[in-house]
Amino acid sequence: MTIREPSFTIGVEEEYLIVDRRTRALVVEPPADMLYALEERIHDLVRPEFLKAQIEIGTTVCASAGEARAQLAELRSAVALVTADYGLAPIAASTHPFSEWAHQIHTDKERYNQLATAMQGVAQRLLICGMHVHIGIEDDNLRADLLNQASYFLPHLLALSTSSPFWRGRDTGLMSYRLSVFNEVPRTGLPGHFDTFAEYRRHVDILVKVGVIPDASMIWWDLRPSARFPTLEMRITDVCTRLDDAVAIAAMYQCVVRMLYRLRRSNQRWRNYANMLINENRWRAQRYGIDEGLIDFGKDALVPFADLVDELLSMIAEDADALNCRSELAHVRTILETGTSAHQQRAAHDAAKGLGASDEEALKAVVDWLIEETVAGVVPR
Repeated sequence: MTIREPSFTIGVEEEYLIVDRRTRALVVEPPADMLYALEERIHDLVRPEFLKAQIEIGTTVCASAGEARAQLAELRSAVALVTADYGLAPIAASTHPFSEWAHQIHTDKERYNQLATAMQGVAQRLLICGMHVHIGIEDDNLRADLLNQASYFLPHLLALSTSSPFWRGRDTGLMSYRLSVFNEVPRTGLPGHFDTFAEYRRHVDILVKVGVIPDASMIWWDLRPSARFPTLEMRITDVCTRLDDAVAIAAMYQCVVRMLYRLRRSNQRWRNYANMLINENRWRAQRYGIDEGLIDFGKDALVPFADLVDELLSMIAEDADALNCRSELAHVRTILETGTSAHQQRAAHDAAKGLGASDEEALKAVVDWLIEETVAGVVPR
């Protein structure tokens, strides 16, 4: 049966932490009217998150990564300008450098209340933020097929996005500590393998029928068929502090999905590897980011990350042209040259320490860098 070519539309969701500009700590109880002011400005593109110190924004359905970038710039700007009226600021980082999860309050909504009750201490620790990218794949079975194949590339995307090296005032030694926190939650990690979309639905329906989950939105895999849209939703990445990093990674994911479809159209496919193997690369990306190699399972060898990126960029060049995102995708090489947010956060910390700052002052310097870079180029000075 011939499958109509997907739209490959793109939508991006980002989660931000809200900090007090004076103390640089997370705001535990934001002003009651702040969210209303945000909703008044950007309407249904902003919503509360699990913790009151978090908010989530999301673009509309976009035709290209360039269009998504324009919307993300507007949304970051709007959040920064509104929160500034309250002495606050957003930071696009997957963990806060020093604030304690135990001090945070979850948002009083039915879904979040149920989550807090069901998961107890595991939910209380969810002081983490991510970036989710939706790619339009209208055919259900194609979405299931690409779910199986695209998992291979998830560690590559994570490595480029890392922004969570600090946790509770300490350098964890990991580039993405966020995943260590999220891994405690059920129904996370790499997705399972499903031959058809109907098989996926049967598995979901079992959990719904017995009352474990209300619907598929409570499945939080690194990659999943969206429960709300006809999209394949990538969820593994940290939220990127720098806007161009976020857009480059979103564009790379969009191109990978199209490349896999293009292979299928030519009666080819990416080989499926066991989660045991992909999890090893997932861990390496979490621990080392772009600094160490990942395993090339076709070569049975550890390969430097930059070499893997060069190979991947070559493979998806045709798709970047078709999707009109060559310039956005090119920024991936800039990430390799300048490092991710995790690198820059550590650099800000070390620079402050080198000038004689205390541990507390150095961590506040990291927050200052995050405040600045989250809105760099999107908010008028």
